[in-house]
Amino acid sequence: MKVLPNVLDRQFFQHQAEYEQKALDVLHSGWYILGKEVSAFEREFAEYAGAKACVGLASGLDALIIAFKLLGIGAGDEVIVQSNAYIACVMGITANGATPVFVEPDAYHNLDADKIEEKITAKTKAILAVHLYGQASDMSAIKQIADKHGLILVEDCAQSHGAAFKGQKCGTFGTVGCYSFYPTKNLGAFGDAGAIVTNDEKLADKFRIYRNYGSEKKYHNQMLGTNSRLDEMQAGLLRVKLKYIEEYTGERQDICGRYLNEIRNPYIKLPKIRDGATTVWHQFVITTDYRDALIRFLESKEIFTTIHYPIPPHLSEAYGYLNYREGSFPIAEKLADSVLSLPLYNGLAREEQAYVIAAVNAFVPEKEVL
Repeated sequence: MKVLPNVLDRQFFQHQAEYEQKALDVLHSGWYILGKEVSAFEREFAEYAGAKACVGLASGLDALIIAFKLLGIGAGDEVIVQSNAYIACVMGITANGATPVFVEPDAYHNLDADKIEEKITAKTKAILAVHLYGQASDMSAIKQIADKHGLILVEDCAQSHGAAFKGQKCGTFGTVGCYSFYPTKNLGAFGDAGAIVTNDEKLADKFRIYRNYGSEKKYHNQMLGTNSRLDEMQAGLLRVKLKYIEEYTGERQDICGRYLNEIRNPYIKLPKIRDGATTVWHQFVITTDYRDALIRFLESKEIFTTIHYPIPPHLSEAYGYLNYREGSFPIAEKLADSVLSLPLYNGLAREEQAYVIAAVNAFVPEKEVL
């Protein structure tokens, strides 16, 4: 049996007729940019996310870049972000000339709220809370700190569609929630796509103007904007998928519940679930001191995995100018050397789940074999 880390077409085949009909409807409409599908998706996703407004954009990275720009964050400003985040989170900060200030993650792989205040300076303007792997950060504590110090709170929800903390959806605690709809996401498009959600209607209007060359009315440019528009095809297909998001989330929760209950291996540490968090399981991330050996063992059984992420941003070549060295953020570096994402996707059959579980449980590092 061969098990891949992700298989996208199984989700498509579950509702194939609806996707194909929607694609044809968009093609037949003759309107392909900023039309009724985008407007409808923005209304529907805002309602789902628990926000007053949603603005569709070209990608999740654009959502972050534009969010920080329109919130007035730029050169000379500092933004707090967790040290083990995906590099795109940091790019949203640095693309505007601001400086990322890294804080180590907690036991749930998210921003450790207890370590934020020691990093706040006179230059600190914002906190970026990244809900990594589909689990909500400790938003009560993070929001309290942001409010106490007068800091802007931005949420990266690229992996947390539908996740919540104490019943409140991620993306609604701060000023802006930034989403990616990259195909592998829990709510994935069939190409690049993204959005922001906010309860600030005036800010949402600015996003709409900025994404369209800074123009609300054709050829009347109110600001120096950009071209970052969610297109009609992706919006329409996302509307179909959004109808089934709870079904998809429930399936992922069932798969990961089985992993949590049935994986029993002393050489492997399972992910923890934060009290009060509703986790939507973008990834099921284990940690082990024997990662390379485990990868080889699983591949020998045709089970393939992914590392999210092998290089923390502060050690990437792209951020060499920040002058960090190995040892600067030991928790993030340890995670980069030990995390491993097991196969997880909608349509992962029960027999495939059982095969993965049995293989993981059978693993013993070579040096432990008598």
